[in-house]
Amino acid sequence: MLTQQEQYMKEALALAWEAAGAGEVPVGCVIVRNGEIVGRGRNRREEKKATSSHAEMEAIAQANETLGTWRLDDCELYVTLEPCPMCAGAILNARVKRVWYGARDEAMGACGGVMNLFMENFPNRPALVGGILAEECREVLAEFFARLRRKNEPEIERPK
Repeated sequence: MLTQQEQYMKEALALAWEAAGAGEVPVGCVIVRNGEIVGRGRNRREEKKATSSHAEMEAIAQANETLGTWRLDDCELYVTLEPCPMCAGAILNARVKRVWYGARDEAMGACGGVMNLFMENFPNRPALVGGILAEECREVLAEFFARLRRKNEPEIERPK
C-alpha cells in the first residue's frame, strides 16, 4: 500500500510521463494543501520556448492562481527530480513548507545534488525529503534520454 507521499509522487510521475510523451525532459510536480492538489506542472520549455517553464514553476503558478496568493506557506511540493537553483529559489520565495523529491540531480540539483540552497540562511526554508519513489523517477528520465540518444545516433553506413 502506498503512503500518502507516494500517492502524490505518483501524480507527479504521471505528469513526468506526459512531459516525456511531448518531447520534454520528464519532470512532473504537484503542490498539495490540506490534502488537495492545488497546482500541477510539467516541463514545458520546448513547448513554450521559455527557460523558466520547469515543472515546479508551472505548478507554483497554478497554485498561486488557485489559491489567489503568492504565499504557499501551508503547501507541500512533490517533484520527480531534485529542484534546480531557479526552482529552489522560487520555492524559497513562495514559502513552501516542505519539498518532497524523487530522483537526485547530480548535474543541476540545488537541494543536495550539487549544493543545497535550503541549508543557507534564507528565511522560510522548507523541510526537505528526498528519495520518494526514486527508482521510478529515475526510470522515466533514463528511458527518455536513452530514446533521445538512439534517435540522435547517426545511421551507420554500410561499407562498400
